[in-house]
Amino acid sequence: MEAVVTANAWAGRRVFVTGHTGFKGGWLALWLKRLGAEVSGYALAPETGGFYELVGVRQALQSEWIADVRDAATLLEAVITAQPEVVFHLAAQPLVRASYADPLGTFATNVMGTANLLDAVRQQSSVPAVVAVTSDKCYRDLGPPCREVDALGGHDPYSASKAGAEIVAASYAASFNLPLATARAGNVIGGGDISTDRLLPDLLRAIDAGTPLHLRHPDAVRPWQHVMEPLAGYLALAQGLLDDAPGFSGAWNFGPADRHGHPVRTVAEQLLAHAQADAAVTPVLTFGDGSGVHEAGVLMLDSTKAAERLGWRGRLTLDEALCLTWQWHHAHRMGQDLHALTLQQIDSYATSA
Repeated sequence: MEAVVTANAWAGRRVFVTGHTGFKGGWLALWLKRLGAEVSGYALAPETGGFYELVGVRQALQSEWIADVRDAATLLEAVITAQPEVVFHLAAQPLVRASYADPLGTFATNVMGTANLLDAVRQQSSVPAVVAVTSDKCYRDLGPPCREVDALGGHDPYSASKAGAEIVAASYAASFNLPLATARAGNVIGGGDISTDRLLPDLLRAIDAGTPLHLRHPDAVRPWQHVMEPLAGYLALAQGLLDDAPGFSGAWNFGPADRHGHPVRTVAEQLLAHAQADAAVTPVLTFGDGSGVHEAGVLMLDSTKAAERLGWRGRLTLDEALCLTWQWHHAHRMGQDLHALTLQQIDSYATSA
């Protein structure tokens, strides 16, 4: 049986989302609104030309705070005002390479930002479900498919900060009996991601500009998945917490249908094939030798727990995920209604489940 995200579970429910101006948080806010939830958002100001702006995420919100999760006082005020029944924590510094440039800022946002959010929730006894999103990179040993019981760690500041966020979450859950689960997803792709130093946004910008793209680690293997896949898992996990918090607390992996992942080179070449079909794009890729800052060679997730206990599983193939991503980007190039297209993709995915 597959996990079903039901409108009945969300209609009229007060939901607080941190990081809603970002790529993944924006998709989640829009999906929650589609389900009938009353969504409040807390995040930094959105980037110009990103998902939040292009799709009009603001119209999906009941209320909004443009602020930093490192600001504990403002975050507490927002939680008190919103009086949420469910909290999704997605606000983060999300990039490995950026963490080398600003390690202190990365730890402050990802570790102390998580502590600030959970401390605000701790002071509100009316929050029956909290899902804190961390990362598949929180594991110490990334080679074999990682399971939730495996040791936490992290070579680079980003990965270590996500392991730290997991430890903070586990401490708050145990110390204050919070109805809390953490979610660890793969390398997420989809329409509207404009981050730098991410494969798909970098490649789409190169396609638009007609310039070559240099792949630093072409043979690195990652668990690629469309953004709707883990979001469906987060929603199903929150529904589980609402029904039975002790039974669904703890850590959960949400990896793609192919748990063995795909090399960067393969992903780039497959996306270029979709682009060529629509826009006569000439594929221009150059390949690096893996030099530069440390990045894991292989990263895979074991999502057996989510499949067996939550009824969730990744359903989209890599090619299907890339097709949806290119469809969204091509619509952007053509000046089409991206709000309508995003809702169409969400509805189609939800119906297919």
